Amino acid sequence: MELRALLFGEGLFETMLWRGRTPKLLRHYQRLKNSADFFQIPCPDYETFCQEIEKKTKGRKNLYVKFCLLSKGEALYYSLPKESEILVIAKELVPDRTPKKLCLSNIKRHSANPVIYHKTMNYLPNILAKREALSKGFDDAIMLNERDEITECSASNILIVKDNKLLTPTRECGLLMGTTMEILIEKMNVKEERLTIDDLYNASSVFITNSLIGALPVVQFENKNYSITPELLNSINSIIEEENSL
Repeated sequence: MELRALLFGEGLFETMLWRGRTPKLLRHYQRLKNSADFFQIPCPDYETFCQEIEKKTKGRKNLYVKFCLLSKGEALYYSLPKESEILVIAKELVPDRTPKKLCLSNIKRHSANPVIYHKTMNYLPNILAKREALSKGFDDAIMLNERDEITECSASNILIVKDNKLLTPTRECGLLMGTTMEILIEKMNVKEERLTIDDLYNASSVFITNSLIGALPVVQFENKNYSITPELLNSINSIIEEENSL
């Protein structure tokens, strides 16, 4: 039995802020299970998922946890997975509250690619986009799709304020919808729309979101600067915090 995750990148992962069996944790599991079903990778049940994390975290909380579901099977690339192996990484989380500067990436997404809608081990485009941003003196990069619509950053979703509305790129543009953004769509009336670079330049505020940072303000996109709106930022993070609590 070969480790297909190593040979072909056939594997999934979830990165999360570990505080126990919170409502947010269930969202992570549901996304993992949906992707495992799509790729036909055997997936543990929710109880096993939790127990594997609890064994690694040993009663500690507020940790960075990465749960990896690694496909195993024949070395023939098109063979179906036969088994899966679990790898859990847990480490101390250093909170990041630094406002971010974003640039435009040369890496593009194609909305017809089914892989980008899942959190897979095929992470090289994201890595290249992040490295590109750092080399230019920015914190992260925004990737466009084949129609020059905004998708996401290398490891976060994008939230903008435009005409007093909260907007995020629609998932049909070719992006991984984060569990944190799902909360904001459900509880803060964030609307999914097809957004372009013009929308970024016309936005009054911009944020990035993921499970480890919650929401962070963006203070610059290329040559466009944004002011920080503390009240809105606090409201967004309060909503996120509710699902991260037991």
